[in-house]
Amino acid sequence: MGQARRNVLKSGLLLAGGVALPSVARAAAESNALMEQFAARLSAHDIDGFAALFDDGYVNHQVSAATPPPPQGMTPKQGSVAFFKARLVGMPDLKVTIEAQLAADDKVAASFVYQGTHGGTYFGMPPTGKPLRFTSCDIFRVRNGKLAEHWGMGDLAGVLAQLKG
Repeated sequence: MGQARRNVLKSGLLLAGGVALPSVARAAAESNALMEQFAARLSAHDIDGFAALFDDGYVNHQVSAATPPPPQGMTPKQGSVAFFKARLVGMPDLKVTIEAQLAADDKVAASFVYQGTHGGTYFGMPPTGKPLRFTSCDIFRVRNGKLAEHWGMGDLAGVLAQLKG
C-alpha cells in the first residue's frame, strides 16, 4: 500500500475507486458489507461464520411468535444463531438475498428475501417439499464490526400460509 493511501486511511478516510470517503461513508460501507456477509453465510450454510458476525453482547429486541426469546441458559446471540440453524434445517437449500439496504451512523437496515424448499421440520411442521419464499425487514446496530443489536419483523404469517396452502 502506498504512503499516500496509508495517510488517508489513518486520517479516517477510505479510498474507494481512488476517491477518498469520509469515515461516516466508510462505516456505512462496512455495515452494508456486514449485511452482505449475513446473507452470504446463511446461503452457504456456514453457521459458524454466521455466528461470528454477532457481538457476544448481542441484544435482540424482536421477540414475537416468529422469534421467541432464547431458551433458558442461552444468550441472545446463541438464541438467534439457533433460530437460523433451525431455518437451515427446515430449508436445506436456503438462499438469502438482499432487496434493499441502507446504512447510517451505527445502524444498517436490510430487506432480506429467503427462498428454499421445505425439506426438513420447520416451525414444527414436517417437510412438505413445497417451495417457500418470504421476507424480513431488519435493523441492526453495528459495534466494532459486529452485529450488536437487532430490531425487525419477519413474515411468519406468509411462511405458515405457504406451508399449509
